Amino acid sequence: MISVAEALDKLLELAAPLAVEEVPLRASSGRTLARPVTARRDQPPFSASAMDGYAIAGDAAPGDRFEIIGEAAAGHGFSGSVGSGQAVRIFTGAPMPEGATRVVIQEDTARDGGTITLTEDLGTGPHVRALGADFRIGDTLHAPRLLSPSDVALMAAMNIDTVPVTRRPDVAIIATGDELVQPGEDPGPDQIIASNSYGLAALVEALGATARLLPIARDTKASLQTVFDLAEGADLILTIGGASVGDHDLVGPALADRGMERAFYKVAMRPGKPLMAGRLGDAALIGLPGNPVSAMVCGHVFVAPVIRAMLGQKDVVPMPEQRPLVADLPANGPRQHYLRARTTAEGVIAYDKQDSSLLSVLSEADCLIVQPPGDPGQPAGRYVDVLPL
Repeated sequence: MISVAEALDKLLELAAPLAVEEVPLRASSGRTLARPVTARRDQPPFSASAMDGYAIAGDAAPGDRFEIIGEAAAGHGFSGSVGSGQAVRIFTGAPMPEGATRVVIQEDTARDGGTITLTEDLGTGPHVRALGADFRIGDTLHAPRLLSPSDVALMAAMNIDTVPVTRRPDVAIIATGDELVQPGEDPGPDQIIASNSYGLAALVEALGATARLLPIARDTKASLQTVFDLAEGADLILTIGGASVGDHDLVGPALADRGMERAFYKVAMRPGKPLMAGRLGDAALIGLPGNPVSAMVCGHVFVAPVIRAMLGQKDVVPMPEQRPLVADLPANGPRQHYLRARTTAEGVIAYDKQDSSLLSVLSEADCLIVQPPGDPGQPAGRYVDVLPL
């Protein structure tokens, strides 16, 4: 067995950033920016009024009077210039007229026909958004970056209509075992529903990859080889179950027959000890345990960093957070333990039931407490490592 850290190192050696593709701006949210993009215009592209009011030139004091010589609105600027004693009625977003230096908000004026008088409550202003105050031509949005809706708005303002992003990893997911049937089918007396593949597909897609759910591979080498053929072209193959050493665990031998280069087998963690990884042709492969919670925990701990690495992201292995324990944590054995836990106002508390078959507990958990090997146990109030889910 190897440690979790060693397993992550070996897995990341299998994961290289994928090719770059151009997508329309509208399709870029949630994708990973692969190359820097630069602004093609200034924002604002002109000095603009930040308020409704009057654009004037020079200083202003209560009691000053100004002649109104025109109007400026968003999309419709005033073509003349503003001199001493003159004002242009202006609305938010309108370009500042030539010669104007500030905007007096309309609440600080008294209008009488074609003139305004500044009131005693005159504010300081200037209520002007300067040209290029947000960004200038050539300013850069750096890569790699997981693009948010706010980033999309920024790129739109930069006048960027196509975005270079990393291609989505194609992830083939293969559940194995005679005991499995698909959700919605009628299981036999000795069968269960294939839940792991659906949870992992949801995880993979939330990370920005594309999931392909392949047919369930039965416990024969012929069935396994048929389904492996269907995984052709994948960047990452996830097998679920069948990777241990029992008489019916045929995934390892079937992969060996196909020439898989194995990187490791078995990790000192729980849940999730029977984990296998390697390279099968051009694809990275991770053989996940069959127990439902084990498969999902390994998905968070190992699959997620691999997908982030394929997307070319930074900091692909998240740093644990430090949170206080609400209740005592018992001593741990020789394997790193990932305990399903929930967050309260006082800190985190591990669930009493940690069996690797209990998906209901995983569904309720919002984090995993990471307890190192040989930990002697920790009292309530002690800060521990936590991975949010």
